[in-house]
Amino acid sequence: MKPLSLDCIGSIKNKPSPPELHSPKHGRPALIYGIAGIFLSIIWYLLYSSLHRLTETVSFTLLGLTPGSRVGEAVSFFLYDTPKVFMLLFLVIFAMGIIRTFFTVDRTRKIIAGKSLLSGHLLAALLGVVTPFCSCSAVPLFIGFVSGGIPLGITFSFLVAAPMVNEVALGLLYGLLGWKIAAIYLISGLAIAMGAGLVIGRMKMEGHIQEWVGQVHDSPESTARAPSWPERIMAGKEAVREIIGRVWPYIFLGIGVGAMIHGYVPAELLASFMGKEALWSVPLAVLAGIPMYSNAAGVVPVVEALLGKGAALGTVLAFMMAVVALSLPEVIILRRVLKTPLLIVFLSVVGLGIILVGTLFNILI
Repeated sequence: MKPLSLDCIGSIKNKPSPPELHSPKHGRPALIYGIAGIFLSIIWYLLYSSLHRLTETVSFTLLGLTPGSRVGEAVSFFLYDTPKVFMLLFLVIFAMGIIRTFFTVDRTRKIIAGKSLLSGHLLAALLGVVTPFCSCSAVPLFIGFVSGGIPLGITFSFLVAAPMVNEVALGLLYGLLGWKIAAIYLISGLAIAMGAGLVIGRMKMEGHIQEWVGQVHDSPESTARAPSWPERIMAGKEAVREIIGRVWPYIFLGIGVGAMIHGYVPAELLASFMGKEALWSVPLAVLAGIPMYSNAAGVVPVVEALLGKGAALGTVLAFMMAVVALSLPEVIILRRVLKTPLLIVFLSVVGLGIILVGTLFNILI
């Protein structure tokens, strides 16, 4: 689960196998982990529930800023969202790091293989939700699915869902904006992933995958033992260390942009070009999101600020999906495994799907 970068292009063909999970020294009993988990959860909850009060104290008492002023609102937004986003990230990434220890590549392919058309696309899209942020990690699994005989359309449902819908985005949206926004994001993202996979599968474009992908041999079935619970917990801790270490600049940048929007951008101005009335707002949001690469953790605070200023929900969701699913670095990586016709079809289908979903939500909500 790491942000997309150009230095991972060269690792697609020969991606190293993940390091083995290290067992804790002396095999500490699971009871200790359980007690420690409960204790830390209580501390996390107490801190999380106190953030708003602490932010107001720091912003308007210690710093002496004026409530309602532009600088006061911007600073309080930044001071409130920064610890809140990081605390949510720690919780969600740790939990998903543990969950991923139950999904090996072999097991994932077995879940998808042999399913009916609709259930295969749905399962592939759902499995994409619990994969890393971007195609840097999703593409090697895509290659494994192709070499393992999974139909191309179903494989694309996975490839679309992997960067577009992920557990960190869902966790942040739930924590910052509530379960309804998170559910809308999940359902619409899955719909786009499944729709793209169905369309591409119907077009029979298997011949437009790069030749070297077909030369990759399917890996033999793993016979490694299942990790113990202490090892799964260590995997969760390692996921937190790795992911936070890679995405923290995007988070600070996203929160900073969100703070500027929250404090300084007039609601009337934002609503004029991101509101429901502007029919061109969704396509424009998609085009604007393509070169503005970030990851979900970095773009969610911007989404929060845009919605708070009155931007239309469909337009904002379209912008978010374009940022994380149609970025230029991702196109470069996909070009290594897809020939130009298939790449163009992929980008066109996903882009149109995002525009249709965004427009639909602007009409209905």
